[in-house]
Amino acid sequence: MQDFLFYVKLGWEHIISWDALDHQLFILVLVAVYFYKDWQKILILITAFTVGHSVTLALSVLDVFRLPSDLVETLIPITILLTAVDNILFRKNQKKLMRINYALALVFGLIHGMGFANLARMTMASEQNIALPLLGFNIGLELGQITVVLIIMGVLYLLSTFLKFNQKYWIIGVSIVAILLSLQMILERI
Repeated sequence: MQDFLFYVKLGWEHIISWDALDHQLFILVLVAVYFYKDWQKILILITAFTVGHSVTLALSVLDVFRLPSDLVETLIPITILLTAVDNILFRKNQKKLMRINYALALVFGLIHGMGFANLARMTMASEQNIALPLLGFNIGLELGQITVVLIIMGVLYLLSTFLKFNQKYWIIGVSIVAILLSLQMILERI
């Protein structure tokens, strides 16, 4: 049980730590197009990201698939950039944008999963069965993502309720900030 909790904590820290700004930023641009009343859709979206993340993490730990970490660390902010640009381009067609974001969460989750793969490979390689460590990690990851989403939705709720902030400006503002930060990350990692 202690090993399982270790992996839950590892998954949690993978999303919640200050070093996880890229993952938090990706979650922010993914959910920026939703309103707090869309919590069920957001939960599905975040779970799609976890599924994509989990698949490549498992494949990497099993050494089925591997990419150079420098390439992966550059691809991660590119996923943020593309999602933010997508938010701006499709902001007038909310339903289409939401459908696109489900696909982006799953596909880009594959790339984000590789970002943790090297550490996971070293940590989980000694395990005879990786099912329990992967389950624990993914539970921690999902709990961390839900926490990030709750914070984001709380901020959106406060802005929209007390400041009468229009969601259109929220989507554009969040996306522009994400574009700028992801460009900075890309330049730092090239």
